Amino acid sequence: MTHLSMDKRLKMEWNVTSEEHGLLLREFVGLKGISKRGLTAIKYGGGGLYLNHEEVTVRRECHTGDRIRVYFPPETRSDSLISEDLGLEVLYEDNWLLAVHKPAGMNTIPSRDAQTGSLANALAGYFDKKEIAAGIHIATRLDKDTSGVVLAAKYAHIHHLLSEMQQSNLVNREYHAIAEGAVVNDEGTIDQPISREPGSIITRMVDPDGQRAVTHYKKLAAGDRHTMLSFTLETGRTHQIRVHAAWLGHPLAGDDLYGGKLDFISRQALHCRKLSLPHPVTHDWIEVESPLPADMIACMKKTGMNG
Repeated sequence: MTHLSMDKRLKMEWNVTSEEHGLLLREFVGLKGISKRGLTAIKYGGGGLYLNHEEVTVRRECHTGDRIRVYFPPETRSDSLISEDLGLEVLYEDNWLLAVHKPAGMNTIPSRDAQTGSLANALAGYFDKKEIAAGIHIATRLDKDTSGVVLAAKYAHIHHLLSEMQQSNLVNREYHAIAEGAVVNDEGTIDQPISREPGSIITRMVDPDGQRAVTHYKKLAAGDRHTMLSFTLETGRTHQIRVHAAWLGHPLAGDDLYGGKLDFISRQALHCRKLSLPHPVTHDWIEVESPLPADMIACMKKTGMNG
């Protein structure tokens, strides 16, 4: 593992309120989202806990007005991850988060057969170019041939906070897709469980014995034989939108894995259009959008789409 600059460790600070008076330090930082595992990493991995400028243990008691400062361990990056300058398109960035546009055809992370060219490689290259001591912590992933917004954290602790937010459905994503056929209803909900298709490591299917999967959709535009839909998810199953669209009888254009035709577009016509969430640190509301890519706009025109 490559250790990044010690001088640029993540630091977080709080003042103890009257409601927090009397808490042990481990209880206080637990309320701030630092897990037991995180505390262990801070203690043994090069971090530190400070109470009023004094380095202390988690057994110290907090009093109203105390200043608590936490230094997290320096970020690390796998030696096997190749840093590449791939012209990353940044949609949003602050000291803790980064949201980027992932083009269709790019893996989110390297695979055994493709060690370069992924979003993770591009993030490493971007951080190195900007001299940002950040690790690679991708919070939302997209299939290789799905385009759109991807959210990454610069630090392991921020990634942990985002993971907890995702479990509480606080990280929202809206997808736009072109489905085959004329979808009748203006909106609807698909509540159908999904499991892996027998004998395949890739394909999923609707299966009564699968994991619950809930997808909401709305009609955005209609063409001669295609419909533009927006999708939002309550659950995050692999290929969920693609499987549910096919189950509905309207596979996505270009999604030949689930019955879509390649007449108008060479990959599944699916794009993560918008991502929104309360910021894990500042709690400000964030909305990040990524415009429809050229191939989906061309597909809309070819299929006579009108809104």
